[in-house]
Amino acid sequence: MKSSELLSAANKLALSRLISEVENETSAGKIALDECFSRSGKAHLIGVTGAPGTGKSSLVNRLAQLIRRQGTQTVAIVAIDPSSPFTGGAILGDRVRMRDLSGDPGVFIRSMASRGELGGLARTTAGVVQLLDAAGYDLILIETVGAGQSEVDIARLAHTTIVVESPGMGDDIQAIKAGILEIADILVVNKADRPGIENTERALRANLELGYSHRVNGKTGHGGFTEENVVVDSEGWVPPVIKTIATEESGFPELMKAILEHRSYLQKTGLLAQREHERLMDEFEHLLRHTLVQNWKAHTSTEQVSRVMEAVYSRKRSPASAVEELTRSVK
Repeated sequence: MKSSELLSAANKLALSRLISEVENETSAGKIALDECFSRSGKAHLIGVTGAPGTGKSSLVNRLAQLIRRQGTQTVAIVAIDPSSPFTGGAILGDRVRMRDLSGDPGVFIRSMASRGELGGLARTTAGVVQLLDAAGYDLILIETVGAGQSEVDIARLAHTTIVVESPGMGDDIQAIKAGILEIADILVVNKADRPGIENTERALRANLELGYSHRVNGKTGHGGFTEENVVVDSEGWVPPVIKTIATEESGFPELMKAILEHRSYLQKTGLLAQREHERLMDEFEHLLRHTLVQNWKAHTSTEQVSRVMEAVYSRKRSPASAVEELTRSVK
């Protein structure tokens, strides 16, 4: 039986097994992605990112509960946890914080290890999201590793990106730096019952006023701004700043409203299709780079690499010239 015939939100066991195949990059996983691709492209992808300790997992948990209570939409959650740079292991702790959702048949939760990837996501996250999309989940929430200023890969995967901040973490300084706030479609100040909430909110709003007079509405610019990107006036969409308290579900109706309004905005302006095209191009280029490296390794002997690298170690040639020689030999 084909993977596409097994794949459905109702068959969680089969779905979990297929996701494991994709994570492990097996031939069965690649076949599953090929067979299921035509069924994907319907879900709304919502990225949730921010610094460690801002309450991303609790926010995702509460948001999923609210979505399920409000209607019949199904929700899938992909939570990325960091891997140890020494052992390669990871504590997939987000499931512990989301136990309230475990009994809901309309919710699927998958924790993934980053496996050493930078950018807040794992290499196979896009593939896992594709399977969940093809399985029929309406909304897919993607929670990144606690991200720093340059870890913005989620902006190229999600249609709507939520950046989570919280008081007392140097936000009045961080808010005026370029980094991660530039990818936000919605800004959330979580733990709004803490002291310093007014300063944090004020700093974020000031950053929006200064930094969003012109902004890139497509997500290409977040991978490296180029003059070819379409820059539009900020009146099209200015990220709202929403205060939440995840432990009390305060502010979540406003957050859900902002998500729906942003999706409506993307549909009306045609940006939803643009972001989807950019997302697929980014995935294509990512897979292309990975495939080319693997092919190069398969056609290059360790003796060749050792010989060239000995010259690099002795400073007789540069790494750039070493790469040029080794890639030329493959051609």
